[in-house]
Amino acid sequence: MTHFVYIMASRPNGAIYIGRSSNLRSRVEAHRAGLWQHTAKNKIRTLVWFEPHEDFSTSLHRERTLKRWRRAWKNQLITEFNPNWKDMTHALP
Repeated sequence: MTHFVYIMASRPNGAIYIGRSSNLRSRVEAHRAGLWQHTAKNKIRTLVWFEPHEDFSTSLHRERTLKRWRRAWKNQLITEFNPNWKDMTHALP
């Protein structure tokens, strides 16, 4: 089963949320519906980056690593993948 590590944002260089899920489409819809306090409060609704992983442990390690990164590194990762910080939901497998 594929697991995804993902970043959602409120706007370019705005508030972000890093998470992981085995059903990323469903998770993005839940964020957009405001089911998590942080994403609802900060209007985080745009999927700007994601990365597939083959197993749970690899995705967990990557998520924890990204959460420890400096904000500038996270912004650079997003910008390299998605220069305009546009919604990437259409690119999900």
